[in-house]
Amino acid sequence: MTDKTANQMWGGRFAAGPDAIMEAINASIGFDKRLAGQDIAGSRAHAAMLAAQGIVSDSDAEAIREGLLTVLSEIEGGSFVFSTALEDIHMNVESRLKEIIGEPAGRLHTARSRNDQVATDFRLWVRDQFDAAEGGLLALIRALLTQAEAGADWVMPGFTHLQTAQPVTWGHHMMAYVEMFGRDLSRVRDARKRMNESPLGAAALAGTSFPIDRHMTAAALGFDAPCANSLDAVSDRDFALEFLSVASISAMHLSRFAEELVIWSSAQFRFVALSDRFSTGSSIMPQKKNPDAAELIRAKVGRIFGANVALMMVMKGLPLTYSKDMQEDKEQVFDAADNWMLALAAMTGMVADMTARRDNLAAAAGSGFSTATDLADWLVRVLNLPFREAHHVTGSLVALAEKKGCDLPDLSLAEMQGVHAGITQDVFAVLGVENSVNSRMSYGGTAPEQVRAQIDRWKARLA
Repeated sequence: MTDKTANQMWGGRFAAGPDAIMEAINASIGFDKRLAGQDIAGSRAHAAMLAAQGIVSDSDAEAIREGLLTVLSEIEGGSFVFSTALEDIHMNVESRLKEIIGEPAGRLHTARSRNDQVATDFRLWVRDQFDAAEGGLLALIRALLTQAEAGADWVMPGFTHLQTAQPVTWGHHMMAYVEMFGRDLSRVRDARKRMNESPLGAAALAGTSFPIDRHMTAAALGFDAPCANSLDAVSDRDFALEFLSVASISAMHLSRFAEELVIWSSAQFRFVALSDRFSTGSSIMPQKKNPDAAELIRAKVGRIFGANVALMMVMKGLPLTYSKDMQEDKEQVFDAADNWMLALAAMTGMVADMTARRDNLAAAAGSGFSTATDLADWLVRVLNLPFREAHHVTGSLVALAEKKGCDLPDLSLAEMQGVHAGITQDVFAVLGVENSVNSRMSYGGTAPEQVRAQIDRWKARLA
């Protein structure tokens, strides 16, 4: 591509071509070629509208339509040659279209600008990513539901501060992540609905004097309506920021779960066994089975968070309307989307393949004085002690058990009565972990009956 050819794309305003440095900093084709499908879809909708409105002839619109399909075929087939001299995907497509169909290609850009063109392309691309994220989240939620249903009554320790707190069930723990990723799903759907307006036809910033039909192009591209203000249409990147925000929150949830899988699969916990498909070995230690997929998910959060902050910084000081700074929006979103989708897929695979070690979970559930709260509740319920007094009595019993090197159920009745004379043999019924979890029947509690009710609620919701 010669400078002369490049200048023709700009028109007569520039007498000399940009030097190599300017070309390098100005060109975006290295990354925005990912918008090719969306760019061509937008151009086809625009050409059809121009013809319907009598702005271009039907024959020119048909030539444009066929030519764009040829360009798309070349891009998808890998034979298309992208040029940095043509800066971006829009000019690359238009230049190739002119080579294919000649003079009618020059009519395609009537009543639009690259400003509304790129805003439309980018919205279409982000909308596709929201749809992909919805699919990824649904798959992960279903995998978690399968795990929850299998272990609705499997006891395990619940933690606060990573210290044993109270017994819960495996199913209850899995359902906590269903709720988290369910909120992510809700955010995806909400943000997608809000962003689904078309910038096409806003032109450079002020609209156009041509008698275009923006509702026609919006409908053709699956938008609910055109953007209502042309200034906002070309300068808005809230949809990209919302995508990154939703991705960041979801990635944080993925990272929290990944952290638990790293801990749970360790020799010290042995709560779960991850499949070989999502683990690696050591080059020197033959006994090692490393949870690398979980660790990489945990690490990818930084890239997604970073993209969110980077785009915020790009947009924070821009006056209306378009500024070239906004060219820096896409790489951040592209990278975040790639890593979010990959992390979702990897987590879904790990959840589907992992095996909960039921015996180890149960053994751990009864350790660490996990039924101390049940003992305190019994003292309140049966002996009518004020809770603060019951808390003190229970603490004394825990201290005694700790001194003896045993757990609460291992204390004798006489030892317990030495702390509080009113304690009876009935207390031992609440010190078992099975009894503990079965008693937690409040809505959203860990009792298996409640867990199964939440599983059924989610199944109905997904159906």
